[in-house]
Amino acid sequence: MSLENNLIASIDIWSSKIRTIIWQFGEENKENFQVLWIWIVESTAIRKGNILDMEEFKNNLDKSLEEAEKIAWEQVAWATISFNSSHLEVFESKWVVSVSGDEIEYDDIDRVMDMAKNWVDLSNKEILKVIPDYYTVDLEPWIRSPIGMSARKLELKANIFAMNSSMLNNIKKAIGDVWIEIHDIYPNLISAPEWILSKRQKELWVVTIDIWASTTGITVYEEGSLKFAKVIPVWWENVTNDIALWTRVSIDTAEKLKLEFAEVNRNEEELISKEIDLKKISNNEEWKVETDYLSKIVTARYEEIFNFIREELRYIWKDWMLPEWAVLVWWGSKMKWTVDLAKEILRLPVAVWTPIEKDSLTSTSISDPIFASVIGTLILANKYTKESFGFKLNFIDSIIKMFKKIMPF
Repeated sequence: MSLENNLIASIDIWSSKIRTIIWQFGEENKENFQVLWIWIVESTAIRKGNILDMEEFKNNLDKSLEEAEKIAWEQVAWATISFNSSHLEVFESKWVVSVSGDEIEYDDIDRVMDMAKNWVDLSNKEILKVIPDYYTVDLEPWIRSPIGMSARKLELKANIFAMNSSMLNNIKKAIGDVWIEIHDIYPNLISAPEWILSKRQKELWVVTIDIWASTTGITVYEEGSLKFAKVIPVWWENVTNDIALWTRVSIDTAEKLKLEFAEVNRNEEELISKEIDLKKISNNEEWKVETDYLSKIVTARYEEIFNFIREELRYIWKDWMLPEWAVLVWWGSKMKWTVDLAKEILRLPVAVWTPIEKDSLTSTSISDPIFASVIGTLILANKYTKESFGFKLNFIDSIIKMFKKIMPF
């Protein structure tokens, strides 16, 4: 796997799954890419971004990599990493610097971004990404790209993404122990919007709601830039836990009930209740559950999720003023009647995002909202990868990796 054929590996780490993606981008147009292979394995040793069992987590990573390498016929030496975490925090920061020459250059951008990072209190935290909101050039605000402009002062307003240092270092260590070099890391909080939102949507107010397994992410855009981002402490696995608790079944049975029978329903008069024979789902269960009872359990948790989101939007004075809608993604958005409940609580037009059919996506089955952040990560990696660095996945790297795996140290 080499830079010449433009092949790249990405590892997407979730609390429930690990996805390893092998993909290829076009030489002339980096917006065009071809997903060659995706391999998905169970993730059983990480929760909310925190590793519970280091050896098990490394085994999960190694299994995902090995299967992807078998199909792609390539040894992976470098990769882009994406993941979510309940410990991810977003800070706003402003800083101003004097322009070194007559025009603003990349060195000036780097200096103001470094200063914006250095003056944020990050006790026991490490910065993942700095995402500019806007630049101010000689008191003229809302500038997106000031490169080449004549100015004396340059000010930056940015969103800084950071997380617990020890948790991030453990993830890096685990990936390094399976002999993968990390090229870059992206929080999934900003990955999904990169793919699902159009330029027009980002120009106007729009919120992306990403209901993950172990957290829920909210991102708000206006005038083409990120205005607000937050991770809230309610998530899709809470629904499974609620079903298990209130129906007195195992977690595995509760998960099956959620996926096969559960739905959100606000109108009890229109709800036709049916009995679910749990013995058909699990040999360990002997009783029956009414679908209306199951619906009440699910609806209560989804109400909590959307009420949390409404309060966050109210905090930025946008709880009902988003002309480009609220867009739902990931698995939690697929629950039946979720859109209707979201519309009622958020008082906004709401839609579940589905991918646009593209030739680049037809080779793999990723036409599903759960792959929004995966594709967004690929686009971000492609966007910010420098040609001089590249992903050096070549024959020599493969030999070195194989040699390290068989050595006893």
